[in-house]
Amino acid sequence: MKKMLAVLIMLTLVVSCLPTAFAEEGASTAEATKPVRHILVVYFSATGTTKGVAEKLAEGLSADLYEIVPEEPYTDADLNYNNSKSRTSIETDDPSCRPAIAGELPDLSAYDTILVGYPIWWGDVPRIVSNFVENVDLTGKTLAVFFTSGSSGLGSSMKHLEAQAGAGTWLEGKRFSARTTVEELTQWAASLGIEP
Repeated sequence: MKKMLAVLIMLTLVVSCLPTAFAEEGASTAEATKPVRHILVVYFSATGTTKGVAEKLAEGLSADLYEIVPEEPYTDADLNYNNSKSRTSIETDDPSCRPAIAGELPDLSAYDTILVGYPIWWGDVPRIVSNFVENVDLTGKTLAVFFTSGSSGLGSSMKHLEAQAGAGTWLEGKRFSARTTVEELTQWAASLGIEP
C-alpha cells in the first residue's frame, strides 16, 4: 500500500511539472529562433572627424567598432591636400595603391550588417579602405557607407568600394559632419532598415 501511495504521489508530481517544462522548452526554442542582428561599424579616420561620427553611430546602434589603422600613420604633411607630392595626393592618384593596415583584420562571420566610414579624399575613398574591403569576406553582408568631408559629396567612392569588395549588398551612403548627433545617425540607419 505504501508503494502504491508513493507511485501515485510521484505520478502527480511528474504530471504537474509537464506544462511548466513544455512552456520553458517552448520559450527557449522561440528565443533561439529569434533573429539576432550583429552590426559592426568599421572606420578609417585621419584627423579624428570620422572617428567621432563612427563612435556615435556605434553607440546609437549598440554596434561593435573596428578602426582601420594604417601601419604607417598619416602626418599633417601627408594630409596636405594643396601639395601634389603629399602622401594622400600620391595615393589618390594611384588607383592600385593599397596602404598597409596595422594589426589583424576582424573576423566578420558574426556580423550581418557592416557600416563603413571614411573621409572623402578628392571625391574618392582613401586607398586604405579599399585595402580593407578587398581583404575581408563580405559575402552575404549588408553594407552602407557613411563619410565625412568639408564639402565634397560621395562621388564615386561607394561604387569603387562595391566593385573592389565584389560581394555584399550595398545600400546608399550619406555624408555627416563632426556635429552630427547620435539621433541623426540612428535615424539614417533606420531609414535603411538597420536598427539595433
